[in-house]
Amino acid sequence: MRRGEKEMKDRAEIEAVIRASKVCRLGLADGSTPYVVPVFFGYDGQDLYLHGAKEGRKMDILLRNPEVCVEFDILDGIKEGDKGCGWGAAYRSVIVSGTAEVLAEPAAKAKALAVIMAQYSGRKFEYAPAEVDRVAVIRVRVREMTGKEA
Repeated sequence: MRRGEKEMKDRAEIEAVIRASKVCRLGLADGSTPYVVPVFFGYDGQDLYLHGAKEGRKMDILLRNPEVCVEFDILDGIKEGDKGCGWGAAYRSVIVSGTAEVLAEPAAKAKALAVIMAQYSGRKFEYAPAEVDRVAVIRVRVREMTGKEA
């Protein structure tokens, strides 16, 4: 990281940003064209889980290239200044690099959906087989995780 003084070194602080985030941005490489899409997610302390439609550009890209980057951020406030270049922001952000895989096994998909719902509700839900079958569920195996704050 270029600005070492802004690096978050404590894994617990980095994970706190993930847990406090409401949406993450999934970065994909569509050949030589970047593609970023906001998604809801769950994090179990090891892997990230995403869900969505079984068809579409995101799934097409993932099936061709499973290497992904995921970004999380929390804006804590804007710092005003007298000049335009004097403005800034208080924020925390996390970048995750990893490999995505589309889960096929219904029990694994249901478990991942439970992780996603726990991220937002803190509750446990039951999923009918038809509901599980209807969605694509993606696991991102975290390879690297970095955090930054200002």
